[in-house]
Amino acid sequence: MDDPETRFTRLYDENHRRVLAYALTHAEPHTAEDIAGETFLIAWRRLDEVHDPALPWLLAVARNLLHKQRDRGRRGRDLAERVRALGTPRDLAAWDVAEHVVERETALAAVAALPERDLEVLALVNWHGLDARQAARVLRCSVPAFAVRLHRARKRLARALDAAGDEPARAPLADLPVAGEAAR
Repeated sequence: MDDPETRFTRLYDENHRRVLAYALTHAEPHTAEDIAGETFLIAWRRLDEVHDPALPWLLAVARNLLHKQRDRGRRGRDLAERVRALGTPRDLAAWDVAEHVVERETALAAVAALPERDLEVLALVNWHGLDARQAARVLRCSVPAFAVRLHRARKRLARALDAAGDEPARAPLADLPVAGEAAR
């Protein structure tokens, strides 16, 4: 077995970017860097408790640190802003701009309407690529309980998307011609 320093170095090299990415979905960059650093400080101190795969354990530690660091209401709004910032001009050029903006605004409104617990569950699976067992470890719940949370979060997201899609488009976007349709 590796000595603790070698094991920790490997643990850090393999997981730091993903822990930082996780923290960035919930905090400003400078805070996320602090959370990631503190997560690995805790991992060093409790190295014997870290088993393979280490990522769920590390994300659970980061999650707990984030809960201590931030108020719950702000994280949902921050996540919606980060999703909004993900679009690049190249992304916009790939689709009809008007259609893309309307769809994007609909999706952002639906995501912003979700409670934080749903955002957390969906992000662990869809953003961070964890399976149900690993995500359950992060949330410190059973796998069946996580499956129920995921199912409910997906249903609430679908309802929020439907509700956001039913809202009328903003006036300037409604007046734009549809792609392929002749201008009137």
